[in-house]
Amino acid sequence: MAPGAFANNGPDEDYAGGITASVVITCIVAASGGAIFGYDIGISGGVTTMVPFLQKFFPSILRNAAEAKTNMYCLYNSQTLTAFTSSLYIAGLASSLVASRLTASFGRRNIMVLGGFTFLAGAAINGGAENIFMLILGRILLGLGVGFTNQATPVYLSEMAPPKWRGAFNVGFQFFLGFGVVIASVINLGAFRVNWGWRLSLGFAVVPAAIMTIGALLISDTPSSLVLRGKLEQAKQSLIKARGIGTDVEPELNDLIKSSAIAKAATEEPFATIFERQYRPHLVMSILIPLFQQATGINIIAFYGPVIFQSVGFGHNGALLAALALASTNFVCIMVSGAVVDRFGRRFLLLEAVVTGVSGTEHVSKGSGILMLILMCIYVAGFAWSWGPLVWLIPSEIFPMKIRTTGQSISVAVNFAVTFVLTQTFLSMLCHFKFGAFLFYASWNVVMTVFVLLFLPETKGIPLDSMYVVWEEHWYWHRFVKARSSRVMS
Repeated sequence: MAPGAFANNGPDEDYAGGITASVVITCIVAASGGAIFGYDIGISGGVTTMVPFLQKFFPSILRNAAEAKTNMYCLYNSQTLTAFTSSLYIAGLASSLVASRLTASFGRRNIMVLGGFTFLAGAAINGGAENIFMLILGRILLGLGVGFTNQATPVYLSEMAPPKWRGAFNVGFQFFLGFGVVIASVINLGAFRVNWGWRLSLGFAVVPAAIMTIGALLISDTPSSLVLRGKLEQAKQSLIKARGIGTDVEPELNDLIKSSAIAKAATEEPFATIFERQYRPHLVMSILIPLFQQATGINIIAFYGPVIFQSVGFGHNGALLAALALASTNFVCIMVSGAVVDRFGRRFLLLEAVVTGVSGTEHVSKGSGILMLILMCIYVAGFAWSWGPLVWLIPSEIFPMKIRTTGQSISVAVNFAVTFVLTQTFLSMLCHFKFGAFLFYASWNVVMTVFVLLFLPETKGIPLDSMYVVWEEHWYWHRFVKARSSRVMS
């Protein structure tokens, strides 16, 4: 069998029911959690180029610029400034690991609500910050909120969506993430014109957080989560609403009950269980998929886009307009992913991405600013319909119930850990290596593509409780999972 191939027909028949208004509304509300993460990604880069913001918190950067003590590549090379951006991701790493146990015990929806309230508090503190301490404290609270929602929301979407359309529903998280980036770019473009604009940019984060939090309070938890917590009647009603009144949900409910029983019978600690040999492929994917996503350098572009454009000669307004162009390209191409991910599959999109990913490696200089923007838009487009949404989808669908929240937590934690390292070091890399910094990220595309080609199985259309089949029939991973999964569907 070819690497990554498998027979796309698990032992379980497709469950009854299709796409209903209830499941669409519920998943839209849940996916809106991506907007708070996207808004934060889009807002930080623009804020760090606003003169009033720098005057208040980072005056040394303005002094360097005025005294011409550094070249443009090194203008923003400040570890304190990068800490403003990266501190969120250390907090997110910690909360995403804690969220695993909380999500299993209290449900996916409740952790989304917790994340929303925490993010609200952080946004309020940032909007009213008077010193570096308040600024970093607000960022930490934002990180805690994002860690909770990023862990719970993709799992919620994968468990709630019909198997045939799970990819499209899960891409909704990235859709709202991209929408949040666009809104942030628009806010920055208007806010930089006023002296207190940075407060508006940072404080406006309470709006998407409030929308998501209120919405989450109005939806039900997933059937899987309710079954796992012993609420069988609520789980049945949730399934009926999701799959349609009059639909026979008993087969799907019975499979959830069986998976729940297996999960509860496991005596091992979930974080120990996932390191067992039979879950080796799951663990590898939960680590490498988010690592590779960040190795594309996408968040460097998102966080420091305005900084990069100013460094190559764009004016302040031009840099923010360029960032908006990137955000808009990203948003449009996410919709492409949602339209094709369940038709062409996950592997196709990831393998296709290498073409556009490598095309962003142009020599960065003041004379090539427009060309660089065009190439970066091509690069962002390739990311937006591949690694962007799939980093949330794939880890949320490959794990059996008993380690699903643990696996998603590890995936989110790795994402945050790598993001922290890259954001903390990028401005220094830009200062010392100039355009060579982008070659570093481009080289990862080759490694990522080889890995996907050889080791990532296709998972489109497979019910969550039948996902073990993709590992059993994989040319490499079957040696780890065959003996165990042939006896129990865990």
